[in-house]
Amino acid sequence: MSFSNEDIGAIWLTLRLATTVTLLLLVIGTPIGWWLARTQSWWKGPVAAIVALPLVLPPTVIGFYLLLAMGPNGPIGAITLALGLGTLPFTFWGLVIASVFYSMPFVVQPIQNAIESLGDRPLEVAATLRAGPWDRFFTVVLPLAKPGFITAAVLGFAHTVGEFGVVLMIGGNIPGETRVVSVQIYDHVEALEYTQAHSLALTMVVFSFLVLLALQIFQRKFGQQGMVYGVRG
Repeated sequence: MSFSNEDIGAIWLTLRLATTVTLLLLVIGTPIGWWLARTQSWWKGPVAAIVALPLVLPPTVIGFYLLLAMGPNGPIGAITLALGLGTLPFTFWGLVIASVFYSMPFVVQPIQNAIESLGDRPLEVAATLRAGPWDRFFTVVLPLAKPGFITAAVLGFAHTVGEFGVVLMIGGNIPGETRVVSVQIYDHVEALEYTQAHSLALTMVVFSFLVLLALQIFQRKFGQQGMVYGVRG
């Protein structure tokens, strides 16, 4: 099994994208997961449905509307143009924003499930000891819900690595900028370079299997429930 320079570049770009997206999703997804786990608001249902939309919507639908939103006539595009940043489609940061939307449920739902499983008792006890909200989160919630956060990080990373439809719609196929592994495999197949496509595809299969196996072992060890699986091309 050998990789060309373009293959290696696509692999490194994919890892960079997945790492950036995972870190952003942990920052964004934690307050969303916390709110969904703790609120009794009527809005919980609609917000949870919006977060879960990428699980059922075709990637091309998400990519299409994000392309419109980030284009020069879209709301996001208008903001980035006003800030002198240009438009985001067909750039690395355009891929990041699209991937954050697309991988959102794979991070939010495990965090939500982990926080819900704690119940009210640990927080009530911490409150009686005069722990403030931030204190309670970092000293009670975070340690007890750590398996859920780890599951969220791993699933978010793995799901971003495997993206195709969304990244192709938003990023196109620019070497070194938006050509990730899934797009590189597509290019090899189009060029009838099946040996190179097989090398990259097999690497993806092995990676995905090892991730899911590790999560199964991790869940069994910690008794973590509610893991989210999503199947999307």
